[in-house]
Amino acid sequence: MEQEDRIALFLDYENLALGARDHHGGKPFDFRPIADALAERGRVVVRRAYADWSYFDEDRRMLTRSHVELIEIPQRMGASRKNAADIKMAVDAVELAFERGYISTFVICTGDSDFTPLVHKLRELNKRVIGVGVEKSTSALLPPACDEFLYYDRLEGVDIPPVRERRTRPARPPGAEPQPAQQPGARPVTEPEVEPPAVEEEPPRDVDTLAVLVAQTVAGLQGSSSGTVSASTLKRTLLRKDPTFSESDYGFRTFGELLRHLAAHRVVELAEGPAKGDPEVSLPEHGDREVAFGLLRSVVVDLAGGDGTVALSGLKNQLRRARPDFSEKKLGYRSFLQFCRAAATSGVVDLRWSQDNDDYLLTPGG
Repeated sequence: MEQEDRIALFLDYENLALGARDHHGGKPFDFRPIADALAERGRVVVRRAYADWSYFDEDRRMLTRSHVELIEIPQRMGASRKNAADIKMAVDAVELAFERGYISTFVICTGDSDFTPLVHKLRELNKRVIGVGVEKSTSALLPPACDEFLYYDRLEGVDIPPVRERRTRPARPPGAEPQPAQQPGARPVTEPEVEPPAVEEEPPRDVDTLAVLVAQTVAGLQGSSSGTVSASTLKRTLLRKDPTFSESDYGFRTFGELLRHLAAHRVVELAEGPAKGDPEVSLPEHGDREVAFGLLRSVVVDLAGGDGTVALSGLKNQLRRARPDFSEKKLGYRSFLQFCRAAATSGVVDLRWSQDNDDYLLTPGG
């Protein structure tokens, strides 16, 4: 039986609750979406929230029902009260890391960059750290420090009310005559209501950009290790590159569904892995790469001058004119030069450096 992660949860409650209320139209903070997200990641054995609870009387009931231990911070004035909560939370987290070796993951719920040193220390102690914060009130310094960062706003079950503009009376155009005074007993004249603008949902992120990221990551993993690349390893690596990464931001329910989509578009290939539900991921050895090599050769043939050579500079634009969707990064190459070197290795073209031209020159291969 696979050992499940033991999780310790620490909430900087004032930062999280006020951030949610300030940026979600006054809607109260809901702990349940965080609890559900962590239940998918392991077993939560410690739940603690830090605040001056005299300011959050209603929230106490909600947290108590979710078995969260409420740590009371003595009432002080202003920033000193907030600093006391931060210090107490940081000390408790480090103490727990030393005393409870079975706890493998720490969840720090805050958007405050002051907790970045705590995150670094926990990772130094070989603990996985997940951050949780409200997107608009989270410091840009905190997410990159974590192994994974969850924006509260994007969690399943968080219902953010749409921002509606205030209904205003339409302005009278310049030069228009004022309306006559209303006669007693006359039927009131109602002004037409101004319809609020439709609230558009945030569009899903660019899947093509994601395809480039996945292809480059698979290529890097294949180059740095002699073993195969599993889907779970790929997901962990993507999170190391961007702790806020989530396949749901691109419209996919699971990471496996995302990989199947990319496999259908020939970005990656999937094969059965040693563990059930964890397939091997690789870059296509043939197919699109050979098509791209053929495209490169045909363009070099068409553009070759009197000496039969074509300069590397500007060649990529010529390929895109012939095939607008061309991208060497989707094929796993980090640069166009690396792609041309691979084509030269395959014998499709010849590539050499010209001191006179201060550029690489390509000729059609034999």
